[in-house]
Amino acid sequence: MKTDIEISQESKLKPIQSIASKLSIPESKVNPYGKYMAKVSSDTPDQDTKKKLILVTAINPTPAGEGKSTVLIGLGDALNQLNKKVAIALREPSMGPVMGMKGGAAGGGFAQVEPMVNINLNFTGDIHALTSANNTLAALIDNSIYQGNKLNLDPRKIQWHRAMDVNDRELRNMVIGLGGSKSGVPREEHFEITAASELMAILCLSTDLNDLKYRIKNILIGYTYENKPVFVSDLGAESALTIILKDAINPNLVQTLEHTPAFIHGGPFANLAMGCNSVQATNTAMKVADYTLTEAGFGSDLGGEKFMDLVSPHLNVDPSVVVVVASIRALKFNGGLAKSELSSPDVDALKKGVKNLDHHIRAMKSFNKPVIVAINQFNDDSREEIQWLNRHLEDLGVEHGISKSFIAGGKGSIDLAQKLIKLVDNDDSLKRVYSNEDNLTDKINKVAKKIYGAGDVALSSKAKGQLKEIQKNGWDKLPICISKTQYSLSDDPKKLGDPSGFTLHITELLPKLGAGYIVAMAGKVITMPGLPKHPAAIGMDIDKNEKITGLF
Repeated sequence: MKTDIEISQESKLKPIQSIASKLSIPESKVNPYGKYMAKVSSDTPDQDTKKKLILVTAINPTPAGEGKSTVLIGLGDALNQLNKKVAIALREPSMGPVMGMKGGAAGGGFAQVEPMVNINLNFTGDIHALTSANNTLAALIDNSIYQGNKLNLDPRKIQWHRAMDVNDRELRNMVIGLGGSKSGVPREEHFEITAASELMAILCLSTDLNDLKYRIKNILIGYTYENKPVFVSDLGAESALTIILKDAINPNLVQTLEHTPAFIHGGPFANLAMGCNSVQATNTAMKVADYTLTEAGFGSDLGGEKFMDLVSPHLNVDPSVVVVVASIRALKFNGGLAKSELSSPDVDALKKGVKNLDHHIRAMKSFNKPVIVAINQFNDDSREEIQWLNRHLEDLGVEHGISKSFIAGGKGSIDLAQKLIKLVDNDDSLKRVYSNEDNLTDKINKVAKKIYGAGDVALSSKAKGQLKEIQKNGWDKLPICISKTQYSLSDDPKKLGDPSGFTLHITELLPKLGAGYIVAMAGKVITMPGLPKHPAAIGMDIDKNEKITGLF
């Protein structure tokens, strides 16, 4: 089979105005970026659509592959083939992982969003704008300290860090301001990847430009020597930062290989932030489409829970149904089978690993929404394995279907799409895991025990001290965003399958007041990734005709 980029290069795309017209978006609301991409104004008129929102999440990710984005895109194309008015809403890939271990992140095979190369690289410049705004704020903070420090900021307690859209472990810990008195005030600095920055979360949660400015104004930048909080509003930088992001706030419109409209906007990581595309993109899609498919990053324990508890309160409607994506290969890996052995049939390993899928089904059902399992079929899945998994899901009473969109596009998910349509018309009210009125430790405990399967939660001495500060400042009624490994339900990436009764270790509690939540860091989580031994970037090439190879 051809590579993703070879399939992409042979595709015949439609002008972006044609894609916008499929959703009856007025021409005045479409700002083209070349032939096949556009910014769409967030004040696009509401067309009184059905507004059926479908959340696509997955089991815990493994090296074996689950194919969440591929399944989502295939489902969108299948609904399109069934003559449904459908739109897709996805996150924008971060160039760091694209050049690192992951490679391209725009679906795969015959279920891709296009133009794939642009989307994976610079796209419409949103992430670059976020990086510039982020580092402008960092420069303004350091300049304020250098120019007399009228805000009385303690350089040891600066909470705002510089960012880059690059995987670079060398930038995790450093000292800046060296070179003498004219080069600034020396202090420690810690770069983050842009997708992990608070500004990325703010962009994705903002409902309009005024909300964006308001959230930026409330960013906590540090503390004074007397330990009083200092905000962007004290610095007076909110307007300048909003100006930098004035275009980035509008969602981007592209298309799939089969010309299904797709909004791609924002890209926070689910292990560090919400892991969902922007509220603007999802709300805009629901204004103009009857069916909107959106994705929550990594497994349902991360992106899925955060979508329900953090993101959906900012949307016009709640999800109608949840799709949990799994592959037999990934389940066998969870059952203890080595990656090198996954191509060989092994029902026993599947039986052990399916406990991970069962856990994610229970977790998503706890939100009182229908769940359907999408089995992303690989060529080496045996007939016996498929039959066993089908029987297992039937015994659980869980609706399910096969997706072959990687090799067949929308046709490969028609049966799954038809089953999905039958589930969306329900009046079940969303039940969130916690109330914002719960105290902070209760919120963490509820997510840890109800969603992860933990037996207990333990706060480090540092986290306990931070909890007191949060309570003293009245921030404890904010929702929580737990940051942990994506590879396990626990905070230990080596605990695969369905671990239970473990202790979730909270190492830090970080107020992200612009985003409007408290980050609870669980276990060892790195906000600036490093490159692998063999970065994907080394295998890429471009010829004199700008034909690219190696971008997966």
